[in-house]
Amino acid sequence: MSAELRDAEPRPVWWDGVETGPQTDRLAGKTRADLVIVGAGYTGLWAAIEALTEDPGCSVVIMEQGWVGSAASGRNGGFVSESLTHGIAHGEAMWSSELDELQRLGRENVSQIVEFVDRHRIEADLRMVGKTALARTPHQVEALRSAVEVYARHGEKVEFLDREAIRADVDSPCFLAGLRSYSGGLVNPMALVQGLRRVAEELGARIFERTPATDITRTGGGLTVRSTHGEVETSRILLASNAYPPLLRRLKAWMLPVYDYVLATAPLTAEQLASIGWSQNQGLSDVGNQFHYFRRTPDNRILWGGYDAIYHFGNRISPELEQRDETHLLLARHFRETFPQLADVPFTHRWGGVIDTTSRFTPIFGTAYDGRLAYAVGFTGLGVASTRFGAQVALDLLAGRETERTRLKAITGTAVPFPPEPFRWPAVELTRAALAREDETGRRGLLLRTFDRFGVGFNS
Repeated sequence: MSAELRDAEPRPVWWDGVETGPQTDRLAGKTRADLVIVGAGYTGLWAAIEALTEDPGCSVVIMEQGWVGSAASGRNGGFVSESLTHGIAHGEAMWSSELDELQRLGRENVSQIVEFVDRHRIEADLRMVGKTALARTPHQVEALRSAVEVYARHGEKVEFLDREAIRADVDSPCFLAGLRSYSGGLVNPMALVQGLRRVAEELGARIFERTPATDITRTGGGLTVRSTHGEVETSRILLASNAYPPLLRRLKAWMLPVYDYVLATAPLTAEQLASIGWSQNQGLSDVGNQFHYFRRTPDNRILWGGYDAIYHFGNRISPELEQRDETHLLLARHFRETFPQLADVPFTHRWGGVIDTTSRFTPIFGTAYDGRLAYAVGFTGLGVASTRFGAQVALDLLAGRETERTRLKAITGTAVPFPPEPFRWPAVELTRAALAREDETGRRGLLLRTFDRFGVGFNS
């Protein structure tokens, strides 16, 4: 590793000062529950909380293959988005007749999360400071300018910032314009997942860490979920495993695990902060297909991630893939180019994690085993808030009830399947190259235009 990153700890900055690792025993022997949830990330924890709030007498078991917070829920950027459609432009392209309702549901979802965090005294540094999208090229400037009318059409207030205005806000020679949105915010993701765990356990959920779910079988009138050292008999199962290999075969065609990488700097001094401005302390991101996302932490570090989204042949997932020197060095170079005034600020942390995505860039929902199993997977980087909505959808499906959520085509529709290997990896690489060309030229090539016609979500 180069001197640039030699001293950067290979772990998320959110884990500093936090008790990490498993806190419960493995599942051993046989037990029973009314509801078994596979996965103790945001989706699984929200599902447990919602189920137990609705029916306090319900018995809930959560099976987690690692430990709570070890995967995406404890290592993401902490951006709280109201969008359920991976952006308004994508929502207009895919579900234009439903978009206003989806926007309303997304706003209500985030508002309810804010109220929940406050009511349960979860100290997660949740701040509704909004976000600014940043243009680095002239064609991106025009895209942001034209987006103002699109947002206004759907009741969203945004502000276009020209080069002078954006430099006054966040000082970088790379930014040519910005689109300031005041919806959404930021959170400490590890603190949030720990708070959700506490509430779920207080309500009665039993969490078993280091307990991978390996098999589902029909037993009598119910189902049995097996693990390496035990099993749970149940009448209902909710799959919240997201990027990890699903127990339901059909999901393998719709899901793609990609690795995202992140750096964090040392805390900035008052002088260094003054040199970049950023006094509103909002979240920031580029608007390209290959984009960076960045934010300040409570102790004034800069978390800097994104750009590379790496798919490994055969849907490979492994702890060793959480470090990628090539990508971390690329991120470091981009950071120095974006903020040359911070050339001497060292990086103290570097990490990566796997994200679950679908070809439509939004989650997919459904049932199996005669409606006794439901799934909500594929949140594509926006799961900090939308997993709560997804958990509610999955519980609606398990209960067989029609709600304003389950009536939506955005919920009932499915995604175009990814091709199987050995074709999947080259297809992903060809798509990445096409997206990079659009970032450079501002023109969508034939491949991306074809995807648009078939409802594949690369226009978000």
